Order: sequence, then C-alpha cells, then structure tokens
Amino acid sequence: MPSASASRKTQEKPREVMDAAEDYAKERYGVSSMIQSQEKSDRVLVRVSNLTEKKADEVVWVRARVHTSRAKGKQCFLVLRQQQFNVQALVAVGDHASKQMVKFAANINKESIVDVEGVVRKVNQKIGSCTQQDVELHVQKIYVISVAEPRLPLQLDDAIRPEVEGEEDGRATVNQDTRLDNRVIDLRTSTSQAVFRLQSGVCHLFRETLINKGFVEIQTPKIISAASEGGANVFTVSYFKNNAYLAQSPQLYKQMCICADFEKVFCIGPVFRAEDSNTHRHLTEFVGLDIEMAFNYHYHEVMEEIADTLVQIFKGLQERFQTEIQTVNKQFPCEPFKFLEPTLRLEYCEALAMLREAGIEMGDEEDLSTPNEKLLGRLVKEKKQSNSYDMFMRGEEILSGAQRIHDPQLLTERALHHGIDLEKIKAYIDSFRFGAPPHAGGGIGLERVTMLFLGLHNIRQTSMFPRDPKRLTP
Repeated sequence: MPSASASRKTQEKPREVMDAAEDYAKERYGVSSMIQSQEKSDRVLVRVSNLTEKKADEVVWVRARVHTSRAKGKQCFLVLRQQQFNVQALVAVGDHASKQMVKFAANINKESIVDVEGVVRKVNQKIGSCTQQDVELHVQKIYVISVAEPRLPLQLDDAIRPEVEGEEDGRATVNQDTRLDNRVIDLRTSTSQAVFRLQSGVCHLFRETLINKGFVEIQTPKIISAASEGGANVFTVSYFKNNAYLAQSPQLYKQMCICADFEKVFCIGPVFRAEDSNTHRHLTEFVGLDIEMAFNYHYHEVMEEIADTLVQIFKGLQERFQTEIQTVNKQFPCEPFKFLEPTLRLEYCEALAMLREAGIEMGDEEDLSTPNEKLLGRLVKEKKQSNSYDMFMRGEEILSGAQRIHDPQLLTERALHHGIDLEKIKAYIDSFRFGAPPHAGGGIGLERVTMLFLGLHNIRQTSMFPRDPKRLTP
C-alpha cells in the first residue's frame, strides 16, 4: 500500500503537468532571438505618438522601452516609452493572456526593448502620467527584443524630477556628474530628448534661413597650420613631423571664400578652445554656427542680416517646437524667451551710459563682464533698447561680430603686431592680394543658444557629450 507522501506526489505531478498545459498563451510572449537581418517582416510598427483616440479599437504593433511595470493581482500595468512619448499598457488574464504571461510581463527589466501587439482602447479618465492620456494598449502579445541589465546606473524618473520638488519631498534627483558619466541613459529622458530635438531645430532653421537668403554652406578644415584667432587658447596636435592646431574658428576660411566670390557663406561645425574655464557657459569643444558676408558700404548690412537670422530661428522654434519647450519647462521652469522683430540695437556708448546710470562704472574700452552682461540684459529688457554687434540672449553674449580687415598690407601689419608667423598664414594673406570685397561676419555657439533659449543654467545640459577642462569622456 503506497504511503501518504507517495500518494501526494502522485497527485502533485498531474497538477504540475496541468498547470503547464494551462499556459495557453505561451506562444504569445517570450524573449525573441537576436535580430540579425536574416529575414524580413511585413509587420507595421505604429509610433507611440500616434496612439490616439482616432485609433480606438484598432490592433497595432508597437516597439518601445519598458519604462515602468506594476503587477496587481491578475494584471500588470506597463508604461511603454518611445523617445519623449509614452503610453500605458495593460496585460490582464483573459482570452489572450495567461497568468504566466502576466508574470513574464511584470518581470521584464526596465529599459528593455519590447515588441507589443495590442488593442487601442479609450479610457474613461485621462492618464496623467503618460503623454498619450486618452488611450491605453490592451496587450495581446509581448516579445522582448533586447534585454536591459536589471540594475540601472540612474533612474529615469529621478532624472526628470525638478530639483526643487526633490528637495521638498525627499525624493531623489540625479546630479550632473552622474548624468554625464551615464550620458546614454540620461539622454533617454523626456527632457533630454526635447532639448536635443530643439537643438537640431536650431541647426535646421539656421541652415534653412540662410539658404533662403542666398548663402552657400561651406565646410572648413579643423586641423590648421596656425592659430585661427591667435593667443594661447589653442590646442596643439602632432601632425607627422610638425605641429598643427585645432581650429578656434572657421574665420580664416570663411574670409577666403568671400575673396573667392562666394559673397555669403555659412558653416556648422566643431570649434575648439583651450581655455581652462570651468564655468556654466564654457566648453573646450562646441558647435559653431558661423556666418561671413560681403557688404556694400557699411558692416551694419551684415549685422542686420545676422540679427534677422536669429529672429527667424527664434520664431521657428516657437512655432515648431512647443511640445519640446513645454517638456523642458516642466523640469526647468523659466520665463519664455522674448525677442523683438526687428531686433533692437544699442550703441556701445549707450550701453555704458545705461550701466553707469545703474551704478556700474566701466572704462570706455573695457569689455563687458558676465555680471555686467546680465545686468545690461535686464536693463535692455526694462528700457526696450537693443544690442549692437555683440549679440545677447537673456543678458549673456552669444555672438561677437565685426568688419574684417580686407587690405593685405594692413592685415600683414596686424599679424606682425600679434606675433603671428606670416609664413604659416601666407595662403590666407595672399587671398587678399588680388582684390577682396569689404566683409564682416560672426560666430554663434549652438549649445549656448539652446541653453539660453530654454532658460537652462549650464551649457553641459545642451552639449550631448560635453568637453571641458575636466571631462574627456564619454
């Protein structure tokens, strides 16, 4: 006669087999094999941003990251994130999902990439925690495409929490070094996505505006034989048996293109400055938006063209990137950027008079310091005056421009005065020996413009992989 324990085992074994048999959804979930482009699929993936009430009751496929998961009884709520958009998804025991499938979904590591088939359903109450507030996805199939490691170096929810809020309620925020050390994760946040999409818009609008004005885009060398702006703030690199320098600006080549009758040119590219400045607005490598243009009789012709270009960029950002502006503003609240069209101008002597009137004493030849720039910015806003050929946003300089020397003799004298080896810039000076039109130009820092437009407080927030005296990685 079998023992009671043996009888129990006999009873348990069929139950295990039965439980396994009950997983009627086992083909509807799992970890997919690595995609190695061995086959093509006609599956159409819908963008998360397109999941709206218009798609109610449609069956769709979505590829997204698992932002969060929360199991509750026989169901699991997921937030699926795709760039700056997210949607709530529900996996619930029923015709399409088994208990095992719900458990599988609940245990998918955050940031893993999944393919999900589901039915778009309207919700009775808006889902305030998601960008897609009027619908949710009722999951029928879920496959993991790429598994994330279980321990993340930072939590994305912490990384988008306003610092003031975190301080008040004791919840965690993420400091700048942790963000930059783990930049790939930090760039996934809705705030970072918005910042760099808007920054892409700055480049696009700069290019679009200038091409419409008849400018030609050029590309200039970044390894050069002499410091492009003189001084000690230049990186020296080994160039075979000689030394070369990383370009501090494309100015020499912009001017050579003007001498070559291109008349109006612009370029977008890296600029290098070997300045040991650890401030909120300095980088050792940044993206320069540079302009050079021949003029007829007065450099103000160029100044007005640059000013109008900036106005067109600002208008375009406000018209095309409201979603991104509002997303950044949730984490970093600030007053919307204001500008006038046409740009107001303030002669330097008037700027000094305004500062002196406010109690700041400066010499007539003295450069504006950062605190004075900010004060002047506030005064300009109050008095509705404008900037001269130094251009400012929120009281900080973004551009210095001037008429260039286009006479070869005077250019030679100035080069000698600054101790520049004439042999190293011979090709540059020779460009002016065969007739050169009067011209002027300037350069704008992409990261600085983005920072000031959005009212952010550190330029590292607007540099995708920033370089400063203390950071060379990632």
